[in-house]
Amino acid sequence: MSKKPAMQQFDTILQMMAAIPDEQTAIDHFRAIRWKNGAFCPHCMSTRVYHFSDNRTHKCGDCRKRFSIKVGTIFEDSKIPLRSWMLAIWLITSHKKGIASTQLAKDIGVTQKTAWFMTHRLRYAIKTQSFNRPLDGIVEADETFIGGKEKNKHAHQRTGGKQGGKGKVAVLGMLERDGELRTGTTPNLSAKAVQTVIRDNVKSGANLMTDEHGAFVGLSDAYNHHRVNHSAGEYVRHYILHTNGIESVWALFKRQIIGTHHFLSPKHLNAYLGEMTWRFNLRSIGEGDRVNALLAQTAGRLTYKALKA
Repeated sequence: MSKKPAMQQFDTILQMMAAIPDEQTAIDHFRAIRWKNGAFCPHCMSTRVYHFSDNRTHKCGDCRKRFSIKVGTIFEDSKIPLRSWMLAIWLITSHKKGIASTQLAKDIGVTQKTAWFMTHRLRYAIKTQSFNRPLDGIVEADETFIGGKEKNKHAHQRTGGKQGGKGKVAVLGMLERDGELRTGTTPNLSAKAVQTVIRDNVKSGANLMTDEHGAFVGLSDAYNHHRVNHSAGEYVRHYILHTNGIESVWALFKRQIIGTHHFLSPKHLNAYLGEMTWRFNLRSIGEGDRVNALLAQTAGRLTYKALKA
């Protein structure tokens, strides 16, 4: 390899296809992102790397193993061309409500099973991103339940009862106004479970906005805690005391389920929440920048066996 590959820039999907016209260009683009600080061996992390004339194969000068740029990433062992992977990344990162595996299969010419595995590999890459900075300023926190309505279920699947969370999965979200979003499932909506998550993610002293749910009682010791009473018809107080932002996030996610996926397994719910959250947090950057941002965090491997376990 005579010179370091350059990372391509693009703002639209047509520009990306023009900038990445073939598989070698896609490989060079990914190599420029993954090896921006220099080539390294994915097996032993050595920087003594030799490059073969095919411009796709490399060999470690220390452990002597051969590898491609895909080894040690979510693309390892995938027969799908990297250029097709980039198209899949564009679709899953630019569509506000994601993309169904059935639609992705049609768009890039693979089977639905392959497309389903691809989307989960991308969600796996998304969730590897760690959040270190605690949320601060004005932070909204809210709980909701994810799951189908009882009346829409088959008779043998109905659990009975009319309470909102019966047979559903509880999720909790925290949104820093003009900042980041954090979401995830919680085993229950007890005060201990909910407040542990909030205290782990929200900086002490922040202005915390919640509704009147009992799980939020007791947070005033660490936060400037304000509550709006939805059950009494109160949704906004003094123009600033509300949870409208995080409630809009739940509305967006539920529309993603209904309009795109139709059904989500509780087992994979956190992966879909992570996808939506990642896309929301990068909403202010360009479409092409989001593609490159995801390509930059594809380290790690997810096998089909592990996904189905």
